[in-house]
Amino acid sequence: MANTPRKNWTRDELIIAMNLYTQLSFGQFSSTNKFIKLVAEKMERSPASLSMKLCNLASFDRVHQQRGVSGLKGASRQDAAIWAEFESNWDVLALLSQERFDELVEGEQLPYSVIEDFNKPDFETDRVASAKQRRGHSFFSRAVKVSYHYTCCMTGNPISILLTASHIVPWKDSKKNRLNPSNGLCLAKTQDTAFDRGLITLDEKLRVVLSKRIREYVTLETIRDNFQRYEGKPITLPHRFQPDQQFLAYHREKIFVA
Repeated sequence: MANTPRKNWTRDELIIAMNLYTQLSFGQFSSTNKFIKLVAEKMERSPASLSMKLCNLASFDRVHQQRGVSGLKGASRQDAAIWAEFESNWDVLALLSQERFDELVEGEQLPYSVIEDFNKPDFETDRVASAKQRRGHSFFSRAVKVSYHYTCCMTGNPISILLTASHIVPWKDSKKNRLNPSNGLCLAKTQDTAFDRGLITLDEKLRVVLSKRIREYVTLETIRDNFQRYEGKPITLPHRFQPDQQFLAYHREKIFVA
């Protein structure tokens, strides 16, 4: 492997790095991480170089900026440009990044212990669905779940197979933001269905709001346990890609059944 940390980063390499950034938590950016070591070897870079690039990219994440995370001062104009490119069109760049990543690691046995189900989508694969659609679903699902540490942001449910990356603005309503992680919430499947059907939403302070249709059933213990107990409480925020307030406003106005 060529250890050349001073070698200029190409656009394709930056796109792959952005893909990796969305799939690993901030605490997994260590150069000793098995996954980073594997990808760095494929890129013919040192693990330290790739690890630092991920930290540099984190300096553009608004959640980290709000937290005052330090030690991320080495970001370049190239880094800023690739971040802005993703932000402006996740639907295109997310797919491109996944394609480039898949090409890079093709044929490799990925260390799944480093990141759960890295290439295993959480939905039934529709035979009619294109490879592009499946790749997009997989990218969005992983990016959102990792951001919320594989935990339902409303209930705290930590069981991976019971979680869904839920779109705030529905898939059909915004092509540009279909794969934008800030258009996602990690929810347990019951809460996901209720959110998708407009039975619950979030207010401007990210507190849970119930619809009248759910309130009609609060005499039932299951409704109290699954919904009423969380009413008025704020969700647990992700460690990156905080839900966009404009997307939440759309959900309240267009999807929520008051």
